[in-house]
Parts: sequence; structure tokens; C-alpha cells
Amino acid sequence: MNGWILTASCVLAAGLGAVLWGVTTGPLRRRAVAQNLSTAVACPVLLLLAQGYHRPSYVDLALLLALLGPVGTLVFARLLAAELAEDPPRARTATWVCAGLGALVVPALCAVTGPGRAMVKLLVVGALLIGGNLIASRALYGGLKGAGGG
Repeated sequence: MNGWILTASCVLAAGLGAVLWGVTTGPLRRRAVAQNLSTAVACPVLLLLAQGYHRPSYVDLALLLALLGPVGTLVFARLLAAELAEDPPRARTATWVCAGLGALVVPALCAVTGPGRAMVKLLVVGALLIGGNLIASRALYGGLKGAGGG
């Protein structure tokens, strides 16, 4: 076990615990935020595991998850806009912590990877991960203006 796999294990343990707690307990607002944060935790873990196991295909999975995860959250925000407007989520700290996690992992992996196509792919994953997480979180917090309940 190297440092990358150990870091991925620690992030996964902490993140998975928080996500499972959010999904299984509490009101709708907590479950919606936990669904969004699951992507923000899984992508950095996949990137760390890709480096730890020397498997570039894991980066492709992270890219797909970083692209589709926020889209799923936006669908939930659209469908649950009325319910979320009544009781909006209050997990801004968790959102910024997960965005910071992505902002720490991606540059570290870019430094190890070096210039090339793999580094460009990591930067795209990082931009999608951080930007998508922040946009999806904003949609959950403020709802989507003009969106009906169905």
C-alpha cells in the first residue's frame, strides 16, 4: 500500500460515512446535499486510486462521474424545487470542503503526472468536479428560479 491508496482510503472512509449518514437520516434537504457530495467525494478517490494503482482508466471513470454527477443533482433540484424552497439545505461548509478536496487532489496529481495528455485530462476532471459541485450546490440552496414542482 502506497501513500496514494492510503489517502484514497482515508478520504473514502470519511466521505462515505458522511454521505451515508446524510442519505439515511434527516429531512429531504440533507439527503439532496448528500447525493451531491457523493460525487464530490468519489471523484477525488478515483483519481487517487488511479495514481496509486497506475490505472489510467480510473481517470476516465472520474471524468464520467464528474460530468454526470452534478447533472443528476440538477435533475433532483428541478424535480424537488418546491420542497427544497420550503426547507432549503444548509450545508455550505460541506460543499466548500469537498470543493477544496478536489482543489487539493487535482494539482497534486498534476504535479506527479507531469505535462502531457494525462495532465490535461486531470485538469478537465478538476474543473468539472469543482465547477459542477458548486453549480449543483447553488441549485440546491437557491432552487432553480422559475422551476415548478414537476
